[in-house]
This record gives sequence, structure tokens and C-alpha cells, in this order.
Amino acid sequence: MKIVLPGGTGQVGTVLRRALCAAGHEVAVLSRRPGHGEILWDGRTLGPWAEAIDGSDVVVNLAGRSVSCRYTPDNLRAMMDSRVDSARVVGRAIAAAARPPRVWLQMSTATVYAHRFDAPHDEATGVIGGAEPGVPHYWGYSVDIATAWEREQETAHTPHTRKVALRSAMVMSPDRGGVFDVLSRLARLGLGGPVAGGRQYVSWIHDHDFVRAVEFLVGRDDLAGAVNLAAPAPLPHGAFMRALRGAWGVPVGLPATRWMAELGAFALRSDTELLLKSRRVVPGRLLDAGFAFERPEWPGAAADLVRRRRGR
Repeated sequence: MKIVLPGGTGQVGTVLRRALCAAGHEVAVLSRRPGHGEILWDGRTLGPWAEAIDGSDVVVNLAGRSVSCRYTPDNLRAMMDSRVDSARVVGRAIAAAARPPRVWLQMSTATVYAHRFDAPHDEATGVIGGAEPGVPHYWGYSVDIATAWEREQETAHTPHTRKVALRSAMVMSPDRGGVFDVLSRLARLGLGGPVAGGRQYVSWIHDHDFVRAVEFLVGRDDLAGAVNLAAPAPLPHGAFMRALRGAWGVPVGLPATRWMAELGAFALRSDTELLLKSRRVVPGRLLDAGFAFERPEWPGAAADLVRRRRGR
């Protein structure tokens, strides 16, 4: 198949591109700063890059400013614009194509769901966030970004192209610079204890299962709309970090209070929403459709990721 990856140079794009190329697919990557063999686009306006979409089989749009930053008004606006603009222009390219792709997978995020401890979110019963009491007001903007992102795909006029919104949890891979790398560094330094009590849920997906889920969705013509890409066993942050420390052979992790997390996030130029929001998300539609996870539980997934990281 010919597969186009707008924004395919980030961590998730690297994971997907590597696997798809290894499987023998023709992969075209669209990038604002293209390297060898990549195609220039600006993520906002139609241009020669649209020729790559015309005649392709699959588009997987991953474009969007990284969320690993301080959530200042400027950065939040950049996150919103980069996602909405890129989804809009990909939709325009598909609509204008003489031979449109048969499926458009649009990256979204599990952050669209409400901060919650009591019950998991699946696609049918999950509660969209933005109105929870007792959380920082700007967390609602992250939900606004996610809903606007999905709305651009939903309203795009692409009658010959099936559309799927990938509500993805954190993709865990052994690559440097990704979320697993950051959390592992903290664990190995003895700083990987529970944050703010550790009750908040962590949703995640192993990189191999992420790729397999994408391939599964490409092949299932009966699946459209929002799909949760998350392992079926989210767990509280304290247990999540304990399993990660165990995989690295680190017996102790110092706990952190909320204000300590704020200081750490400031030093890392990140935001505490990534640590403190309880994301208890489960893959209802994938499981109902018969998808079988290879790494459904975090301890086994963490052990595999550590083994692969050590082998590099």
C-alpha cells in the first residue's frame, strides 16, 4: 500500500514509519522541515505535497505541535492551530484528489475524556472533559483542542474516504526523547515515585500494539469515527511507576507532592497536566471488533521496552 504520514517525523511517526516500511509499504512523510526523502508542506495550505495523497491508499495524519511544553496561552494556541489547520488542509487535499485514499486515520488524544477515578472511559460511555470541578481551568482548553481537532475531520467532505479518529493514549516506545525515555530517566535516578499521591490513572499503549491497531483499523472497513487506542489495563500512577522501576531494577522511587511536580515540570519545560490528570481510558471498540493486544498489561510491556532499550 501507499501510505502518507503528514507530520510523520515525531516520536509516533517514527514508530509507525519504521514498522510500515519494514512491512514493505510505500511510505511518504510530509514535514515542515523535510529530511532526505521527505516532502515539504506547511500544514496549513494546499501545495505540491497534495500530489502524494492523490492515488494513495491510506493517510495517517499525525501533525500537531508537541504537548511536551509549558501550557502558556501562546503554546496552547499553537497546539490548537497546528492540529486544526493540518486536519483541515488534509481534508481539502483528500476532497480534491482524483483518486482519494480509502481511509483517513486522524490522530486525536485520550485527553479528550474527563479527569476521572471512579470508572473507565470507553467510546460509548466515556465522558468528554472540560467541565470537571476542582481541576485547573486551562485543562479544559486541552479538551477544546481535542474536540476541535476531531471536528475538522468529521466535517470534512470526503465521501469516498472512511474516517477514523485515533484517541490515543501515550505511546510507549524505547526511542530516545519519547515519554518512556523521560519516565525511565526519572525512575533510574530514584525519582520515579508516586506524584501527588499516585491515585491518578495512566493510560498507555505499547508501540507494537499501536502499530498493530493502526493496521487493524486500516483493514476493517466497518470501523469509523472515534476509536480509543489504549491498552485495556490502565492503572494508577503509583502502580505504573512501581512496575517501571521494577523493570529497571530500581527498588525505590521518591514520591513527589503537587508543588514538587510543578517545579519539576517547570524545569523540564513541560506541564503538570501530563502527570496529574487521571486518564482512565479503555479500548472498547477495538476489543469488541476482536483486536487482541500483545501487551495488555503494563508490567510485561515495561519489561519488553526496557529489554529493547538496553539492546540498543
